[in-house]
Amino acid sequence: MKFYISADIEGVTGITSWDETEKSHSDYAYFQEQMTAEVNAACQGALEAGVTEIVVKDAHDSGRNLILDRLPTQVKVIRGWSGSPLSMIQELDNSFVASAFIGYHSGASLNANPLSHTMNSARIAKMTINNRVADEFYLHGLYASSVNAPVIFVSGDNALCNRINALNKYILTVPTVHGIGNSSISHHPQISIENIQDTIQKAFSNREKCQLDLPTIHKIMIQFKKHQDAYSASFYPGAKAVDSVSVSFKAKNYFDILRFVHFTL
Repeated sequence: MKFYISADIEGVTGITSWDETEKSHSDYAYFQEQMTAEVNAACQGALEAGVTEIVVKDAHDSGRNLILDRLPTQVKVIRGWSGSPLSMIQELDNSFVASAFIGYHSGASLNANPLSHTMNSARIAKMTINNRVADEFYLHGLYASSVNAPVIFVSGDNALCNRINALNKYILTVPTVHGIGNSSISHHPQISIENIQDTIQKAFSNREKCQLDLPTIHKIMIQFKKHQDAYSASFYPGAKAVDSVSVSFKAKNYFDILRFVHFTL
């Protein structure tokens, strides 16, 4: 039984500042350890639930964050970036029974995490998919459902977990940090580690109910921070300028939405 995990850092326990997410800053080392510990907890819980093979995508920044020898031997880790439109879920397909996202965070425009963003914090002011404000969970979770490997578990900031619970009550979540403006409130990191390992085991029992609704036509709208970026993106085949900073695109196949994001960001 194969299981897929995508791991980010802006939703790990205690995260508050961009300095804590970047290799060039001294603060990063601690949160690299915590990211690895939370991913390891997810792996351990999945193995206890009967999973025999796990693929982990290191999906933050350089894609070179996880400390490999802290993970179980049954794990394969995807490091770096291939250039595929699948991005944070590279290699995810229907050979996996389910997937999980660790260390995820609220999306751009949402006052829910000091580090709220969607994909490119420098360029994107807001993204919506199917008329819903899109975070990286929703952007990639729809694809996971389209290949019948639904996201059954997510850890991340409190607001993201609440949004997921409202979207599909069967997707289990573990909140790790509560963002308020440019601050965060966190419990002890060990609590997150224990909760992730315990909760992910339970998530497998309802995995068939964790599918996200997939409309016949998908619609994405990206509001850029700069009008120049929107102008450039409007030339993508099928894209339409909504206003001076926003571009929309529609597609029947959800992979085409990810391809639009890939080539316009």
